[in-house]
Amino acid sequence: MTAQGGDTGARHDPGARHDPGTQQHPGTQQHPGAAHDPSAPQIDSWVTFRPELKVLDCTIRDGGLMNDHRFEDSFVQRIYEADVAAGIDYVELGYKADRKIFADAGPWKYCTEDDLRRIVGDSPDGIKLTVMADAERTDYHTDILPREQSVLSGIRIAAYVNQVPAALDMVKDAHDKGYQTTFNLMALSTVQERDLLDALEVIVASPVDVVYVVDSFGAFYSEQIRDLTGKFVKLAHEAGKEVGIHAHNNQQLAYANTIEAMLAGATWLDATMCGLGRGAGNCPLELLLGFLKNPKFHLRPVLQCVQDLFVPLRQELDWGYSIPYMLTGQLNIHPRMAIKLRESSTPDNYVEFYDALTEDTD
Repeated sequence: MTAQGGDTGARHDPGARHDPGTQQHPGTQQHPGAAHDPSAPQIDSWVTFRPELKVLDCTIRDGGLMNDHRFEDSFVQRIYEADVAAGIDYVELGYKADRKIFADAGPWKYCTEDDLRRIVGDSPDGIKLTVMADAERTDYHTDILPREQSVLSGIRIAAYVNQVPAALDMVKDAHDKGYQTTFNLMALSTVQERDLLDALEVIVASPVDVVYVVDSFGAFYSEQIRDLTGKFVKLAHEAGKEVGIHAHNNQQLAYANTIEAMLAGATWLDATMCGLGRGAGNCPLELLLGFLKNPKFHLRPVLQCVQDLFVPLRQELDWGYSIPYMLTGQLNIHPRMAIKLRESSTPDNYVEFYDALTEDTD
């Protein structure tokens, strides 16, 4: 497969040479089905792009996991305005969490309509707003209003494989209320293939619009992302759904894995400014925009926002690649222990941390 998506016959040959004069920039890939459908238009040009690709900025939502969702309104406003100026398709402003479960968090854990409207007014300016709702942690019947009463366009349902039945009820509720919906199937690196295929079959049969590949632990390598996304795409496309990718950067592969998923047919691409997100963070938005060639995207507003907000934020929050997160990614475990270490008085005690993680596996 070329970067454009066409089949060269040399994709799986590590020694094969590629002629840059015949390859297209990967960010301008053709429709994923074109390599297998002789009737599909064959696009192989450095100057084209895939208009169906959508970029979702989840900086506030995923980054909020690092400060208990306590971003100031001015911070959220700047990110929203930068996303609008940059041509981003969707911006995710936080969670719809149940206050009976999470009683003392910042406003972006709950995303009430009043909070949202303080940022975007009564009508978002050329961008769509989403929030995430975790299965079994959201009073969705009450807290998610009918679409006509909200500035939100989409609800993203997040669930582990054992929560699929509960999550599907949330999908139906959001769909019936008029929202675009995604199903973010978390911790895929821990799911057995049979369970995954069973889950995907019922998910794509639901009213959901997009099904997400989620590398929660930053454990996947690009070959695994390619194969996994291919499974998602096959089942999703048969049901008329799209596929998205949400990557974590424990092994510094979030950007590469996002591109790999795109090459395999994912059309919804998650990213965050400066990679801000839980633990090791996510695919950096500025990298992704520099890669994509759709002229509707503009890098400069994001760079300005990173310069003004995220450089000083580094003095307050610790996120991004570090060895503790690398270790939890390599061992395919949740990064909570690495987060705890990074918040301790000995954040760089790597060897002791490694020994603690591996003492039960040696």
